[in-house]
Amino acid sequence: MGIQIYGIRHHGPGSSRSLLSALQALQPDCVLVEGPPDANNVLPLLPHEEMQPPIALLLHHTEQPQQAAFYPFAIFSPEYQALRYGLENKLPTRFMDLPQAHQMALSLPAPNFKSEIRRDPISALAKAAGYHDGERWWEHMIEHRRDGADLFAAIGEAMTELREQANQEALADEVIEIPSGEEAHSEPVENAYDREALREAWMRQTIRQAEREGYERIAVVCGAWHAPALTSEVIQQTAKDDAALLKGLPKVKVAATWTPWTYGRLSYQSGYGAGIESPGWYHHLWTTRDRVVIRWLTRVAHLLRAEGLDVSSAHIIEAVRLAEALAAVRERPLPGLPEMNEAVRAIFSFGDELPLRLIHDKLIVSETLGRVPDATPLAPLQQDLQREQKRLRMPAEAAEKTLDLDLRKPNDLERSCLLHRLNLLGIAWGQTQHKTQHAGGKGTFHELWRLRWQPEFVVNLIEAGLWGNTMVEATTSFVRAKAEKATELAALIGLLQRALLAALPDAVNHVMARLQAEAAVASDVAQLMEALPPLAEVMRYGNVRQTDTTLVGAVINGFVARVCVGLPSACASLNDEAATAMLERLRHTHGAIQLLQRDEWQTQWTATLAQLTDQNGLHGLLAGHSCRLLLDAQRFTADETARRLSLALSTANEPAQAAAWVEGFLQGSGQLLIHDDALWQVLDEWVTALPTESFTAMLPLMRRTFANFTAPERRQLGERAKRGVVRVMAKTQAATANFDVTRAEAVLPLVARLLGLELHAA
Repeated sequence: MGIQIYGIRHHGPGSSRSLLSALQALQPDCVLVEGPPDANNVLPLLPHEEMQPPIALLLHHTEQPQQAAFYPFAIFSPEYQALRYGLENKLPTRFMDLPQAHQMALSLPAPNFKSEIRRDPISALAKAAGYHDGERWWEHMIEHRRDGADLFAAIGEAMTELREQANQEALADEVIEIPSGEEAHSEPVENAYDREALREAWMRQTIRQAEREGYERIAVVCGAWHAPALTSEVIQQTAKDDAALLKGLPKVKVAATWTPWTYGRLSYQSGYGAGIESPGWYHHLWTTRDRVVIRWLTRVAHLLRAEGLDVSSAHIIEAVRLAEALAAVRERPLPGLPEMNEAVRAIFSFGDELPLRLIHDKLIVSETLGRVPDATPLAPLQQDLQREQKRLRMPAEAAEKTLDLDLRKPNDLERSCLLHRLNLLGIAWGQTQHKTQHAGGKGTFHELWRLRWQPEFVVNLIEAGLWGNTMVEATTSFVRAKAEKATELAALIGLLQRALLAALPDAVNHVMARLQAEAAVASDVAQLMEALPPLAEVMRYGNVRQTDTTLVGAVINGFVARVCVGLPSACASLNDEAATAMLERLRHTHGAIQLLQRDEWQTQWTATLAQLTDQNGLHGLLAGHSCRLLLDAQRFTADETARRLSLALSTANEPAQAAAWVEGFLQGSGQLLIHDDALWQVLDEWVTALPTESFTAMLPLMRRTFANFTAPERRQLGERAKRGVVRVMAKTQAATANFDVTRAEAVLPLVARLLGLELHAA
């Protein structure tokens, strides 16, 4: 019978069902499938009982693991079913595509067809049939078929016509001729090869090899577009050209393995070139032998009920009737997703689109994650991670999951360390979330993570294997290497924080040594101040995680001393912008020292703040805020603070400087003015005494200060100001109520003579 070509769509239950029927009828003695021959050595694992699709072949450059390629398979993929058929029947079963060893060496680009027909032949056929969507046409014509009819001859004929039309329209890619002979690849040019021409030539060579080995019934399973290029006639005509085209191709060393995949990564939305819109729906079509519509809408009903929506059996019956009626009106063999979705929208959700989003994510696409056997060859780092996941009971899942960790529990602490180690290596399986009111009062002992496993993390793990064979070894080596290259205190402190969170004592010691070396030569006070808050966080987390932070304390001690000595000079002669930046550093440094609660550090710091408040020429923002911090620390009494406020607001000072002092003093809270009568009185008298021009100029500055207060604070301040105005008016009215105008006028002549003025009668 020779060669039998089965042109398929890469992922489709109808194609798979028809293909299996055709293979059983053919009883082939050899099965060739479009795929990378580099992976032939891992094919025997495919029928393993622990192999559960969706899965993917992963091929990667052994020296540059980031150069990798995935070949996904679902249980309904025709290639997967063909491979299982061949392996379970103990037939010679091979891949026949151009090896990735050559594709990676050539850095071949993905096909960039100018012709719409070549780019998407399915859509071209759908358009000819009057459909606007190739996905829907293929689903109705192929995927819903259950009669097992052999459609492959018709598919091959249709593709032959499409290829001829593409060539006739001269819209195909420009092919660069590769000369034969010794000079064919003496100077290879990157991307100077036609990717599809090379692939089809290699496929034909693989078929020729199978014929030379004596196989008489060769089943060839390939993408529908390639089917016309692999017929017996073409194979006979192109033997010489194929040999010349493939001669001397460069190659690199690659490794192959199986890895779990997800239906989410099989969909168009993931960016997968051969993706489909509805892998979960196709899975349903493959696994459901009868009553497809009823069973699907029942699953939808169960999902909506689990989300608290009221869906009854009567709703299911009506939805089935509506979906079947819509299919009949549209002359469809069976209701498809459009009909089913319209029925769900009308019957289950009464026109609401929100439930359809849930159905799309959970059922139509699905969050299924596959599984591969333990015997699958893995890199050492992958094996260590799997052991840790199993030991800590943290299975990789495609669905998003929230993990609430209490770091006082040993198992939760180890889970946290593992997630932080993975993040260090760029594998963001877990992302920390902001703590909320649901934290349960655990404070620093609490961590909230959002977990979601992505298949691409496997490549990251292989690449990270260059650092070591275990998670601890790899992350320690990575941190040490990063520390050697870091020259800024902020980068080193950030690395130290992450190493402490990941519980890497050897890495912590190395980073601390680097931090001490860089801090010894650092002279920028601003940089030292910016480094203190994260160091304080390091000490806090170190205590939570039972880590020795003695070295961190020594570094902080040196930082505090140098900041206290250099801060007055660093604050001299600052403009508004520089003063604002220094104010933030001042606030954060104060918070860090308060957090650490070391008496010697607090004493040094408050003495420095007191020096700042007395420093001539200091910007008002810094002077005012220093005074406020000393008041909060009870270094200044309320009376002393009122005195300093009065001096700052005296007429000897420029109004802008006085306003800046007030802004710095009130930074962060207006409670002082609400509860301290002396401070309120000083500020009130200053504002009242401002000339009109100065008041107008100061108003925006004062408004900016008060705008930072909370709404309740602003309301209370407004009410207090209103009460003050009422009292002043009452006093004025009381003072003028018994005023004797006649007696006052009798004194005026004498006052005029004393002043040397001439009083004129009215």
